[in-house]
Amino acid sequence: MVSLEEARQAQELLQRAQRILCICHRNPDGDAIGALLGVGLLLEQVSPEKPVQLHCRDSVPETFQFLPSSGRVQGPPTLQQGDAIVFVDSAEPKLTEFHESHPQLFDGTYPALNIDHHPTNSCYGAVNIIVPQASSSCEIVLQLADALSWKVDSDCATCLLTGVYTDTGGLLHSNTTADVYRTVARLLRAGARQQAVVNAVFRTAKISTLKLWGRVLEKISLTEEGAAISAVTEGDFRATGADYSELTGAIDYVNAVPGMRFSLILSERDGKVKGSLRTLRDDVDVAAMAGRFHGGGHKKAAGFALTGKLKPEVRWKVVEEEAR
Repeated sequence: MVSLEEARQAQELLQRAQRILCICHRNPDGDAIGALLGVGLLLEQVSPEKPVQLHCRDSVPETFQFLPSSGRVQGPPTLQQGDAIVFVDSAEPKLTEFHESHPQLFDGTYPALNIDHHPTNSCYGAVNIIVPQASSSCEIVLQLADALSWKVDSDCATCLLTGVYTDTGGLLHSNTTADVYRTVARLLRAGARQQAVVNAVFRTAKISTLKLWGRVLEKISLTEEGAAISAVTEGDFRATGADYSELTGAIDYVNAVPGMRFSLILSERDGKVKGSLRTLRDDVDVAAMAGRFHGGGHKKAAGFALTGKLKPEVRWKVVEEEAR
């Protein structure tokens, strides 16, 4: 839960700003986009005299373009004196991919508010509101708004509900706590358009997405260590016509293989291999696994990225034929 002291510090930082830039991580998911748009809408209501800009290295995935203000998301920011930065859902600077092109975002040149729910967050902001127990960054944005008595309107509530729904898998994942249900109820009372979110996120899929997921499922292999693993190459993305963001959600189907300790999808993109890890078990920590490759996340959902490309490997085993 966001403390009153954290909320007060955040408010003071934002009040001193002449302009506010909101930033989320690259390849944004529903929580990143929902929190980015939600906090932007909140800040515009609280301080209508201050310009608020929304930034992400990548464009908003088509799935989330139904959200209010999604068309306002820009690429790299142009900084100026008096700016304050709000980072959402970004555990460390490199996830924004602005760490090299805009290092001044992270070196204290500009006051920064860091809002996140990942326990691996490096606390790179002047004010850090990190709540690992929260299901999503959107849940934390709502807590901050309520702590400061900021009004949450229908548009903002719809954005925040999107993040809660996507990071809990439609309220199916193990991070769906009693607090999550209270958050959903709070957002519905504020006018969140639930069916618009459900239809866009869970009941709509492009042909390219289905084809890409088909390749993921076709390539599943099981290891002796109890892992269900699949991989997609740059060629798979090109052949199916799918964008990188369309891989989101496929991991849940790989993770559904009975008896597996964890699941892993490897995907090639822009000279890197991204790994997405999931588990349903309490005795497996995929965040620790991801940490071995300088990644991170949550105990049951984590990821990492390595420079390189995928190379298929075929292994054969000779066994004695049973006597008939």
